[in-house]
Amino acid sequence: MKYWREPLDLKDIRVPRGEIHVLVERCKGCGWCVEFCPRDVLEVSDEINSKGYHPPRVVRQEACVSCGLCELLCPEFSIYVVETEGEVTLL
Repeated sequence: MKYWREPLDLKDIRVPRGEIHVLVERCKGCGWCVEFCPRDVLEVSDEINSKGYHPPRVVRQEACVSCGLCELLCPEFSIYVVETEGEVTLL
């Protein structure tokens, strides 16, 4: 994110990094996690699970900020985020 001026507490801001895990066989391919991800980390894959749906795949793991929105929106509980070491750079 580009600021028009540098915030005074910029050095104190810590943005966590997340690692997304998708349970492919549980997914029903609704696409809500892909549609509403604020950082465009996910996309619909060409792969088909045993139910015949296209689950999401992670394309930009380094951009994940561990917000957990994908977890909250998933009706099948097939996606979860684990906070990892390190930080995402916003600038």
